[in-house]
Amino acid sequence: MKLLRMIANLGYGSRRDVLQLFGEGRVTDAAGERLYADDRIEHAQVRIDGEPLDPASGLVLMMHKPLGVTCSRKDAGRLVYDLLPPRWRRREPALSTVGRLDRDTSGLLLITDDGALLHRIISPKASVSKVYEATLARDLGGDEAALFASGTLMLESETTPLAPARLEAISPRRARLTVTEGRYHQVRRMFAATGNHVEALERVAIGQLTLGDLAPGEWRVLDAAAVAQVFEPAC
Repeated sequence: MKLLRMIANLGYGSRRDVLQLFGEGRVTDAAGERLYADDRIEHAQVRIDGEPLDPASGLVLMMHKPLGVTCSRKDAGRLVYDLLPPRWRRREPALSTVGRLDRDTSGLLLITDDGALLHRIISPKASVSKVYEATLARDLGGDEAALFASGTLMLESETTPLAPARLEAISPRRARLTVTEGRYHQVRRMFAATGNHVEALERVAIGQLTLGDLAPGEWRVLDAAAVAQVFEPAC
């Protein structure tokens, strides 16, 4: 790929904008030698104003999504994409969230421009584990774990029962729930089916990938080993 297209696809500007960067001599190789629009060179060797390029396509990152932020490009209010470098919103292929967390749910969110990987993760056939911690309005009744594990729970307006899920009580009003599906507001609806209400909800893991020390609003790029953890069953 010619360097002009590579840099434009990373969101540094339109082709005209990027041509101006070349004209001003701001695009160089790692040794500081000036580069030109038609050059073909490895991504890792390119510098703009002396700084390495943003990550190449095939980018996967994890974010600790804060409360009050929406997994959308169009909704009013603050969006998860606003937490990333501004030019990343102009990348081609575009970045997309891998599934969604609603505005009132915080926690681990994956974002990628790799469409094949995105669909592999969200495919029902993959049965990728998602682990949530819920704070409830009322004490657990004691029979929720058996119900959720049974594979017979039918949510309101659904036509097929939920796949078995694992519930662990943390305290009388806090629970950790591991699911392998991604139905609309699934965790909230599961507890609603037992007569309870979720007051706070956080996703703490996908597979064996966890939030770690990532603070709300922070993100980091994942390497191949970290991405592989997504497909490992949650502990």
